[in-house]
Amino acid sequence: MADNAEGSLNLRSENASNVGRAPDMPSEPWRPSFNPWLIGVVVAMAAFMEVLDTSIANVALPYIAGGLGASNDQSTWVLTSYLAANAIVLPMGAWFSSVLGRKRFFMLCLAVFTVSSVLCGTSTSLGAIILFRALQGAGGGGLQPMAQAILADTFPPHKRGLAFALYGVTAVVAPTIGPILGGWITDNYSWRWIFFINLPVGVLALLLVLRLVEDPPWAKRAVGGGVKLDYIAFGFLALGIGALQVVLDKGQEDDWFGSNFILRLAIIAAVCLVSLVIWEWFRKNPLIDVKLFKDLNFTGANIMMFVTGIMLFSSLVMIPQFLQTLAGYSATSAGLVLSGGGVLLLFLMPVAGALTSRVQARYLIALGWISLAIAMYYTTQNFDLQISFGTASLLRVVQVFGLAFLFVPVNLASFVGMPPEKSNAVAGMMNFMRNIGSSVGTSMVTTLIARRAQVHQLYLVKNISPGAPTFARELSGLAARLSVSGLANSVALKQAYGRLYGALIAQATTLAYVDTFWVLTITAAIMFLLSFALKKNEPGAGGEIAAG
Repeated sequence: MADNAEGSLNLRSENASNVGRAPDMPSEPWRPSFNPWLIGVVVAMAAFMEVLDTSIANVALPYIAGGLGASNDQSTWVLTSYLAANAIVLPMGAWFSSVLGRKRFFMLCLAVFTVSSVLCGTSTSLGAIILFRALQGAGGGGLQPMAQAILADTFPPHKRGLAFALYGVTAVVAPTIGPILGGWITDNYSWRWIFFINLPVGVLALLLVLRLVEDPPWAKRAVGGGVKLDYIAFGFLALGIGALQVVLDKGQEDDWFGSNFILRLAIIAAVCLVSLVIWEWFRKNPLIDVKLFKDLNFTGANIMMFVTGIMLFSSLVMIPQFLQTLAGYSATSAGLVLSGGGVLLLFLMPVAGALTSRVQARYLIALGWISLAIAMYYTTQNFDLQISFGTASLLRVVQVFGLAFLFVPVNLASFVGMPPEKSNAVAGMMNFMRNIGSSVGTSMVTTLIARRAQVHQLYLVKNISPGAPTFARELSGLAARLSVSGLANSVALKQAYGRLYGALIAQATTLAYVDTFWVLTITAAIMFLLSFALKKNEPGAGGEIAAG
């Protein structure tokens, strides 16, 4: 009897010790029901549509202002409202996914984006289109990080680099072709069609996502749990990001901190964003997982992505702006200069993605930064008022070569050492940093060009005096040619002074562009050195840290 009891006790102890024990054979990793590449194309299509809308409306602003009876300054709020709402939602993607589920949140964002696009196209007043653009930006803010998170979980680790290459095409190529497509549509049809074209693409993407995309088990387990919206954190985020976006968009126009309006908004942004970080650090279920930044590798990858956003959008703004305002190019020709770089990216992104399975991400990142530094230096040596179409196109091509080896590896580096359940938060923060970097880059180069042009203008004027032989010879020669064309001598002399002054302004502004490219050169060189501080990853193993 005692023996039986002892045997029974031993049996129960053995069974208890087996509870929670992993089976001898490892369980099969989760795989989607459909081909990962099919899913990747669908979510990338939705993200491409959203990224395209960040730049497609830029060239249509004068048409929108004219059609709605607004000034050009007022029409810029069409861009600002979109970018502000977009930036607010981007870092909140992980929280929304935990409440709604990733697939449902992605579909909701897609539906909001599509419907608000149609509403933008039917707007009859400036106030209406600003409201609908803010709604469109809010819907679009969830598409980018969720698309990247879906790709990270859908593809096995050894193919994650290729998956990010597919996403990289949407994030880098879309802003390049946006102005070209927007200009063509507004020239040949109506500015309203830059919004209406989202309807068929959005509906198709929505149906395909419903059919093909599914949440992995860890994403399903994270849904619900009584998580409530942290209104204090949301208030800090909305006020901070909204104020920051207005500061970046309107700062140069209003002389930055020389304007009380800009100064107040800058203070509000700083106080709110610092308060947000402190508040979220001590929350059990934070709206934004700021503790991710305790991982220095994740912090480094975010800095890299922030600077990548600066590099991408600053050069994207500077080249067409220079060609149209100073070199006499048409909008179409300036757009075609950018197209060569876009085509090159289509080929290089998959190459960069494939290399991530063979080479550590940090070495590819270093290659990208040193290539970009060399390209920006090359630009400083070949940027002048007589620049040809071929030279301008070549400059853009050498610039995007480095960008191709940054976007995919930097995204991959951000996932190194991160558990799968953090993929939503990682993707959201990386996209947020890229978007803020793009806004900072645009404001930075606009300010640098304006300020450095003033410096060069003062320097050039000091070296020009009416008594200088070279200046007097050029002035008299130009006045004589104008007199021959039928102008009175006094009028010809005044026009000669005006034309020479215009040439001086053009030279000063060109030198300002060169100075700005020097700043980008130095920035890329610094990032090259910092690349080696990132953690080693196991090539082809997704987010696993390399041994040793």
